[in-house]
Amino acid sequence: MAGAILPTSGAPAMALAILTTYLTPYRIPLYERLAERFGAEVLCYGGGERYVPAWFADLDAQLARAPFPARRIDGPGAALRAARTHDAVIAPFAGGAMLPAAYAGTRLGGGRFVLWASVWAPPRSASHVLARPLTDRIYRHADGVIAYGEHVRAFVSAIRGHGDGVFVAPQSVEAELFGRRVETTEVAEFRRRHDLPDRPIALYVGRLVPEKGIEVLLQAWSGIEATLVVIGDGPLAGAAARASGVRVLGARPRSELPVAYAAAELAVLPSIPTPRFREPWGLVCNEAMHQGRPVIATDAVGAVAGGLVRDGVTGIVVPAGDASALRGALERLLADGELRARLGHTAVQAVAAYNYEAMVEAFARALGRY
Repeated sequence: MAGAILPTSGAPAMALAILTTYLTPYRIPLYERLAERFGAEVLCYGGGERYVPAWFADLDAQLARAPFPARRIDGPGAALRAARTHDAVIAPFAGGAMLPAAYAGTRLGGGRFVLWASVWAPPRSASHVLARPLTDRIYRHADGVIAYGEHVRAFVSAIRGHGDGVFVAPQSVEAELFGRRVETTEVAEFRRRHDLPDRPIALYVGRLVPEKGIEVLLQAWSGIEATLVVIGDGPLAGAAARASGVRVLGARPRSELPVAYAAAELAVLPSIPTPRFREPWGLVCNEAMHQGRPVIATDAVGAVAGGLVRDGVTGIVVPAGDASALRGALERLLADGELRARLGHTAVQAVAAYNYEAMVEAFARALGRY
């Protein structure tokens, strides 16, 4: 087996490979914990999204900074070979042929295969429909499944015909970063630096692509007496920048995001379903809630289906693609400070359970190491 690392916990060493696209910042704490506990090695292959921001796509730089064993693999053949030489492999649904290659490799090498499942409705693109028999087989015969939330667990369990071996790893971000106390001076400086008018702020953070519901959000925003601050980039950045009452700040350092949430009255995630995409989770919901900000999200968002964003409890839920309903929710929440405070308070309490320790325990159960 590939070089295993002796976990500091004293548990027996194992050669564990985690396949993924890029080393996203919110996954680094998870991979560090998995490397420490199970000797995990992270194997990255890039790609996976139709739009990946240029500032993020430098996989070599990410690998160089990784505080755990990580390397690049190129193509399904490399994934198959790596899977054959590890005791266990964790692979995501995304990645095209990488998933079946990793699955085949574990079967040839006698290792344990764990599927990291994010999908909660079957994609309807032609390629996904053609691949459905194979992917369903992998769902059914995986030794364990790690699900993004209860919505994914239910979807996977229906395919498998039972819920045995399916474990929810609550999607998490760094609480110490997003939940830190933001001083009023920091908020004032954020507003000054970005020349934001002295009006209430609604905040969108994410890729500016159609499936994120940006066009619906711009339609809903027209005429609202507040400022919509947009952090992110993508093909719809120009349309957002031309809209009245909208300020597009582009990609911002992750360290600046807690201040952006603190400066805002609310966060919004208006994702819509497409043949290829349904929002698996939406970690910006976690980010905002750590800062005590309620979230307006659509029913096509995984954090809604998975139970974190609850209508009237931790945020407001609207039908996907319904600009009128979205506008009504925005106006209602912007106008009602007492409602914002109540929802924000409950949001902080709810998101506390979504942490890396809980994720690691779910991984341990799926690996049969708990």
